[in-house]
Amino acid sequence: ERITQTVEITKHVVDIEEKGVKLRLTIVDTPGFGDAVNNTECWKPVADYIDQQFEQYFRDESGLNRKNIQDNRVHCCIYFISPFGHGLRPLDVEFMKALHQRVNIVPVLAKADTLTPAEVERMKNKIREEIDHYGIRIYQFPECDSDEDEEFKLQDQALK
Repeated sequence: ERITQTVEITKHVVDIEEKGVKLRLTIVDTPGFGDAVNNTECWKPVADYIDQQFEQYFRDESGLNRKNIQDNRVHCCIYFISPFGHGLRPLDVEFMKALHQRVNIVPVLAKADTLTPAEVERMKNKIREEIDHYGIRIYQFPECDSDEDEEFKLQDQALK
């Protein structure tokens, strides 16, 4: 029997408190993404989930009682790219093209510690070229303020 495609969407909620600031962080995981033999439109459940969260938030904001609204929108997609191969797979390109209008995408080279520094740099450059070539918009870190200290500016530049 053929195994059907299973892109499950699981949510993990974590309450974080740092320096008196409370934050509820929701991690949305998609195990099974890209594992099927036929991955045609396998990103559809993820895109639909993101759209549903935005619609729910809009409905809540448009309602009369807006005191206790929970913001379950997806604000960022950390997209892990396989370190094995020669850049982006067609599935990666299609997924990011389908979602870059909906959510900030941060591409991350998965298992980068299994590569040499030269291989990591080569892979990152190849992935950046492909992202530019396909017109995929990814999250760009904002410029830091001019009054920040030099150490913070160097940290900011390293992250970019």
